[in-house]
Amino acid sequence: MIVAVKALACELPAVHGLPLSRFSMSELKREAQNRGLVASIGETTLWRWLSQDAIRPWRYRSWIFPRDPNFAEKAATVLGLYQGLWNGQGMASNDYVLSSDEKTSIQARRRCHPTTPPRPGAPTRVEHEYQSRGALAYIAAWDVHRARIFGRCEPRTGIEPFHRLVDQVMQHQPYRSASRVFWIVDNGSSHRGEKATLRLQQRWPNAVLVHTPCHASWLNQIEIYFSVLERKVLRPNDNASSTSLEDRVLGFQEHHERIAQPFKWNFTRRDLNRLLARLNAVPAPLAA
Repeated sequence: MIVAVKALACELPAVHGLPLSRFSMSELKREAQNRGLVASIGETTLWRWLSQDAIRPWRYRSWIFPRDPNFAEKAATVLGLYQGLWNGQGMASNDYVLSSDEKTSIQARRRCHPTTPPRPGAPTRVEHEYQSRGALAYIAAWDVHRARIFGRCEPRTGIEPFHRLVDQVMQHQPYRSASRVFWIVDNGSSHRGEKATLRLQQRWPNAVLVHTPCHASWLNQIEIYFSVLERKVLRPNDNASSTSLEDRVLGFQEHHERIAQPFKWNFTRRDLNRLLARLNAVPAPLAA
């Protein structure tokens, strides 16, 4: 009986013609009774049975199947740079790796009533309604091995704003005289394709643009820093103007760099090979 209920919980409701996207506890209880798997059962008992195997059919996670035909090669290149390797060879002491991206359309939200600080028995209170006071884009680069942060705020993203960030970094030491400076970027329009690679090398001959695979932002370490920025600066968002928002974002950049350490990146090329082997065992996506 218990095994049959657990088996039901591990199936998609649509397989049985049910108009549900996933089972809730009450729907699972009702279906188990309708099928005669149990005469009756309390939700506490059902919860205990499922908890034994950590089965939670009411929860779900989104994911995306790799669609880049060169996913393995591109991902391995990025992971190699994180390990200090380029084309299978160890990098020189004056080679540097930067992870870069843009955080777009950050709104400055002026709350209709002042935010109040926490007090005993009560959290910080933030007014739900706000007035929009403009928006900006934050373009940043993270030195993977040195834990340095470079960033700037721009009205919008694009090729020229990205070049301004590159210039901001590359005109200073040690990057200006480095043997190679690897820039890891995604496939956004600001730095997409071979043309972007050529533009960067014409501007800075020692700069090497490295693209992540499509739909693989999780490979770009700057996204980790952006998640820290989101949690510590942008939630809640209460700024009187885009200027005050910019001051706060860039101020946090300086604040965080004083305590920053390189991220402990544990996902290696060996892990990548295991992941791709598992994904290759998954049935092919449905045709459109």
